Order: sequence, then structure tokens, then C-alpha cells
Amino acid sequence: MAESGLSVQVGLFDCDERRVLGDGAWIDVRAGWLSDDDELFDDLATTIPWRAERRQMYDRVLDVPRLVSFHDLVAGSAPHPAIAKMRVRLNDIYARELGEPFTTAGLCLYRDGSDSVAWHGDDIGRSRTEDTMVAIVSLGATRTLALRPRTGGRSLRLPQGHGDLIVMGGSCQRTWEHSVPKTSKPTGPRISIQFRPRDVR
Repeated sequence: MAESGLSVQVGLFDCDERRVLGDGAWIDVRAGWLSDDDELFDDLATTIPWRAERRQMYDRVLDVPRLVSFHDLVAGSAPHPAIAKMRVRLNDIYARELGEPFTTAGLCLYRDGSDSVAWHGDDIGRSRTEDTMVAIVSLGATRTLALRPRTGGRSLRLPQGHGDLIVMGGSCQRTWEHSVPKTSKPTGPRISIQFRPRDVR
């Protein structure tokens, strides 16, 4: 397992970079937040304990169209040194505003354009009225992260490339949904790393 230097673009976290979505929801979008680490994708792809899942969809059980790996970073160690360093940096930036640290890392491997995740908001197990944050670091091929308000209205389509970071905060998980849609365009594999506080999945 390669030791990662994990260079991050500190100066990109100016407050004027935040996009206010309305109803208390906001996103921070940071292109190239993680830099100088082109080997990290290959390292994670080969060392993370990926697993396939199946899910009940109405009257059928279907394969989940991506591979996943979930890690409680309080109960155990991070699956890669770079993930531990990302968590430290994100907590340095966001824990005070969030009111608590990020405690878990969920990883998804999108093998090609037919892998996806459907519209959803991350479940807040503590309270349906509570605000929270989810930080997502992308590695590998560029894929679209789509967001739409739950009450209807204009959606957003944000290309997420290698090293990009998006943070969804405030009421975003309650008032907006997000997805990674399938694409028919030829595309390589992508890994997303989702950092969340306790009781958020």
C-alpha cells in the first residue's frame, strides 16, 4: 500500500465559493481539492475490500450497480492512510460548523457508465429535521453528480473529476436529492469517498 503525500488545495476554501441552494441548503464545490496523487485511485481500487450488494426493488432483488465499502473511522482504522488524512483535513475545515466531526467513510466504485446511484438523500438516523453535512471526494474518471430539489424545480448537473470535492450541507439531505446517473458515453472507472458524521448513511 503506497503512502500518500495527500496534497490539498487549502486556499480554495474561501466563503465566497459556497453556493446557496435555498431553504437552508448549500454546497461547496472545490475542483482539484486533492492534487498530486495520481496513484491513489489504483491503490484504492486494488486494496479496498469492495463488495457487491443486492437490494429489494418492488417485487425483485437486483444487483446494486456499483461496488461499495463502508468504514467506521472511530471504531477502526481507515482502510488507507490517504483516507485518514482526508478526514483530518475535512474535520479541520468543517467540524466547527457541523458541530461534530466526520466519523465514517463510505466508498463507491463505479466501474463504467452503466454503474450509477439513484436519486436519494442520505438518511439522517437521529432526526428528520436535523441539518448535516456529507463531503464527497472523487477519484478517476469524471462523472456527473446531479442534484434536484425535492419539491420540484431546476436541477443541477455538476461534473466531478479526479481530485474534486463537493460538500453538501445545511438542509441539503432533507430538501434536495442527489444521484450519479448512468451514461452511454465511454468512461473509465471512478471512486467516490463519502465522509459523514455519526448516524448518517
